[in-house]
Amino acid sequence: MSAKNVLIAQIVDNLRRVFQAIHIHSRRAKKQAGLTGPQLWAIRIVADSAPIKVSELSKKMYLHPATVVGILDRLEMNGLVRRTRSRADRRVVHVELTRAGLNLVEKSPKVVQGLLIPGLESLPLEKLSGVSESLEVLVGLVGAGELQPKLLLSSEVNLPRNTRNTGLRERKKQ
Repeated sequence: MSAKNVLIAQIVDNLRRVFQAIHIHSRRAKKQAGLTGPQLWAIRIVADSAPIKVSELSKKMYLHPATVVGILDRLEMNGLVRRTRSRADRRVVHVELTRAGLNLVEKSPKVVQGLLIPGLESLPLEKLSGVSESLEVLVGLVGAGELQPKLLLSSEVNLPRNTRNTGLRERKKQ
């Protein structure tokens, strides 16, 4: 096997491992907590930071605020979070867990996003740039540059509903 073939095999195997980890963590979250990975990730961040502004939660999750609001809608409907408007500024909404949400977090598993984001944040800029560039190459190879970025193992898209996807390069410029 040539050196090039060995590298290709390693890349494909590592992609398989990443997809397996995502699937395992998401399945465990659904089974143990009854929530999707993004929902469990959101309540874990709220548990660590409550009360937290919706805008701050959005930043910590690296998701568009409209996407986070959709996640919070479902969590609130299930009685796991409570949102309250600031009296000083009615545009500001704070989120905190209900007792049921706190109980759920205590017995719920970690989700892959909770491992991935801190891991990426800990990388030096040079290495992070390399990861980003490599992933852009992979996205291009499979012709996925125009796909909307769905949350991991979820149907939710990380874009506001009224925004048309303009591809990875256009989003990167913003």
